[in-house]
Amino acid sequence: MGADTTVRQGRLTTHVLDAARGTPAEGLCIDLYRIDGTARTLVKTVTTNADGRVDGPVLAGDELTAGVYELLFHAGDYLRGAGTSLPEPAFLDEIPLRFGIADAGAHYHVPLLLSPYSYSTYRGS
Repeated sequence: MGADTTVRQGRLTTHVLDAARGTPAEGLCIDLYRIDGTARTLVKTVTTNADGRVDGPVLAGDELTAGVYELLFHAGDYLRGAGTSLPEPAFLDEIPLRFGIADAGAHYHVPLLLSPYSYSTYRGS
């Protein structure tokens, strides 16, 4: 048998659903940070489309390396822009999700289910 020449293209993806409205969260800004010890470095800023997804992976291929990352979802700005009345300060304004990538060749999908007073996430596929 020959050597396995399969190239695995790791990628990081996300999407956001507005649970209060029952719709995708269009226009939600998300910052991606790389965490190295106490250092937090902005890698990229993306915005969700009409389907609540980012147009393409947040990171893919050689951009994705093993390590600790944080997605910072600007939920308060999105909710205010969608016409939701929020107290000041909002209960949820910026939602940081910190996670580890152990296998840079794998697909890491980190979705967010959002409402003004709660959120949930999981590692999807």
